[in-house]
Amino acid sequence: MPRISLNSQILLGCLIGIAGGFWLNASGPGEFRQDTLYGAKLVGTLFLDLLRMVLVPLIFASIVVGVANLRANQKMHRVWVTTLSFFGLSMALAIIIGFGAAHIFEPGKGLQLEMFAEATKNFQARQMPLPEYIAQFLHGLFMNPFKALAQGEILAVVIIALFLGIALVIGGERYRNLRVLIQELQELCLMIVGWIMRLAPLGIAALLLQLVASQNNALLGSLLHFIAVVIGSTLFHGVIVLPLLLYAVTRVTPLRFWRGSREALITAFATSSSAATLPITLRCTEQHLHVKKDIANFVIPLGATVNMDGTALYEAAAALFVARLAGIELDIASQMIIFFVAMLGAIGAPGIPSVGMLSMVLVLESVGLPTEAIAILLPIDRILDTVRTAVNVEGDMVGSLIVQKLADRSA
Repeated sequence: MPRISLNSQILLGCLIGIAGGFWLNASGPGEFRQDTLYGAKLVGTLFLDLLRMVLVPLIFASIVVGVANLRANQKMHRVWVTTLSFFGLSMALAIIIGFGAAHIFEPGKGLQLEMFAEATKNFQARQMPLPEYIAQFLHGLFMNPFKALAQGEILAVVIIALFLGIALVIGGERYRNLRVLIQELQELCLMIVGWIMRLAPLGIAALLLQLVASQNNALLGSLLHFIAVVIGSTLFHGVIVLPLLLYAVTRVTPLRFWRGSREALITAFATSSSAATLPITLRCTEQHLHVKKDIANFVIPLGATVNMDGTALYEAAAALFVARLAGIELDIASQMIIFFVAMLGAIGAPGIPSVGMLSMVLVLESVGLPTEAIAILLPIDRILDTVRTAVNVEGDMVGSLIVQKLADRSA
C-alpha cells in the first residue's frame, strides 16, 4: 500500500480539524466541549513549542552557511557584489509591494480572533514611546551571542550569524572546520524538523479545531480575500516589476524573456520547489536566454537559496494579515523589523516546505505576533506556494541577465 505523502496528511489533518470545530459548535456548550478544546490546546501548543525549539539554531546555522558559501567565488568579486545587490533590491521591492497591498486592500480588517487574545495583551504590554523603542531596538541588535541564542532574541541571532558568516568568508580555508561544523549543525536541525513535521497533521488539526470552534464563517471570507491579495500582488511583482527592471538594464523585452524562461516557470509553478526546478532553470538561462555559463552557474544556484521575492512578499503581507486578526496595529518600527527579518530569513534556507513554515514563525515572533496563526496560513500555503515559487525562479533568471549586462559593462 503506497504511503500517504506529508502534504496529503496535513490536508487531511486540516479537514479533520475544521470538521471537528464545526461539530463542537453544533454540539453546544458542555463539559465534553471544554475537555476537547483543552486537549486540542495542549496538542497545538506542543507542536508550536517543538517548532520554536529548533527555530533559533536552524536560523543561525542557515544564515551562517548561506553567507559563508560565497567564499568559493572570491575571484568573481564584481559578479557576486552585483548579484547580491540585485537580490537585495528585488526582495526589498517585493516586501514593499506586499506591505502596500496589505495596507490598501486590508484583508482581515474588522475580524478579531478570540484565539489570539492573550498574544494581543502581551503585544500591548511591550508598547513604548518611539524614541525609547528605537533605543531598545538598537540595543537589542548587538548582545552576547550566548545570551541571544539562549533567550531566542531573533534579531540579535540574525546579526551574529551575519557577522560570523562574513568572517568565515574573509578567513577562507583557515576556518574550514568551523564552517563544516556549522553546516552539519544545519543538517542536524533539518533532520529534527523532519521528525517534528510528522506531528504536523495532528498539530494543525488541533489548532484548526480550536480556531473554528471559537469563530464564525467570516474567517473564510477573510482568507479568500487574503489569498486574492497575495496572488494579485505576487503576480504584479512578477509580471510588471521584474520585467521592467530587466528591460531598464538590459533592453530584453518581457516577451523575449518569457519565451526563454517558460519551461522553468511552468516547472516551478507545478513543483513549488526552486531546488527541484534548478536544472531546468540553468538550462533555460544558458541555452534560451544566452547567459554565460560561469555567471549562470553562480547566480542561479545562489538565487535558489537566497533570492526569494515571492516568499518575502508573502511573509510581509501575512504578518499584517495576522496582526489584523489579532487586533494589533503594527507601527512603522515593527514593520521595519518585519522587512529586515523577512529578507534575511531567506538567506541559506533550504527549499523544503517545513522550513518555509519555520520562516513564517520567525517573522511572526520577531514582532510578538501569535505563532498560532500558522494554523490559518498552512492550509492555504500550497495554493500560494505555486505562484510565489514561479516568481522566485523568475527573479533568479532576471538577475542572471542583469548581472551579465552589468559585469560586461564594467569589464
